[in-house]
Amino acid sequence: MTRIVIVEDELDIASVVQDYLRHAGYETVHFADGQSALEHIIASPPDLTLLDIMLPRLDGIEVLRRAREHTSHPIIMLTARIEEVDRLLGLELGADDYVCKPFSPRELVARVRAVLRRTVPPDDRDQSRQGTPGLVLDDVHWRASLEGTPLNLTRREFGLLQVLSRHPGRIFSRARLLELAYDDTMDVTERAIDSHVKNLRRKLGAVTPSHDWIRSVYGVGFAWEAPVQG
Repeated sequence: MTRIVIVEDELDIASVVQDYLRHAGYETVHFADGQSALEHIIASPPDLTLLDIMLPRLDGIEVLRRAREHTSHPIIMLTARIEEVDRLLGLELGADDYVCKPFSPRELVARVRAVLRRTVPPDDRDQSRQGTPGLVLDDVHWRASLEGTPLNLTRREFGLLQVLSRHPGRIFSRARLLELAYDDTMDVTERAIDSHVKNLRRKLGAVTPSHDWIRSVYGVGFAWEAPVQG
């Protein structure tokens, strides 16, 4: 059964969310503070985490930051902060989606289902399709490795890598990347694409510092640059 961790210090909200998720067929675990949740997430990563930002002991942004050092499982932020800086910070750290309070429990369940569909595509069971020598993409578990080194990508970064690497040399606009890489673009902006590309470049460059895999095309977008085979 799909296991979802709920990190929410408002017990009334947590109780309603648990009821709706359990009714939808999910197993849930609840934590009321960030530190306890982080310890659990690191020790036993769930299939998905619902993470509030305002938490005792350790706030949600810090939980997200530390969790991403250990796991790439999908994380949906629950937040009353709607300012752009908070949204972009969460995206850069690896949040997969946002739900702003107050929210409809039914909408939240729909968001959970949408993110989980991206996590395990039902019609794709090829776990190691390879479009660029040395680059392996696991589409079922949304993992990637380069020359045998795990890249530890977020879901957003994996989606970009998936689209770009399978069309070497093709130039994609930011709008087109939004359309192809993410099936739910409600909380992703063209500006955020730049942040994800920057993080993806950094992770690829840590493995192969002599090659720049993603080419920026001024005023247009980005293209995947596979190395020339001698």
